[in-house]
Amino acid sequence: MADLFTRQPDAPLAERLRPHSLDDVIGQQHLIGEGKPLRVAVEGGKPHSMLLWGPPGVGKTTLARILAQSFNAQFLPVSAVFSGVKDIREAIEKAEIA
Repeated sequence: MADLFTRQPDAPLAERLRPHSLDDVIGQQHLIGEGKPLRVAVEGGKPHSMLLWGPPGVGKTTLARILAQSFNAQFLPVSAVFSGVKDIREAIEKAEIA
């Protein structure tokens, strides 16, 4: 049995249940279904610019993480609600370095 104080904590339940591929996503078939824009981009290895818009909790960040992983890209989450100019500049700087 592992020592209670040396064991790494498990990821939160929400993170463990988060989809990790387009096939795991439920809904949004107009974007991720066969022959649809995001599926074609992932399968063709050709990312394109896009804006993901909608209320909290619909899967925008999850979908963005899946796309970044599919293209072996770095994912830098930036919230339009909670981030300011400084945060955006820092994200741009990190992206330029990467």
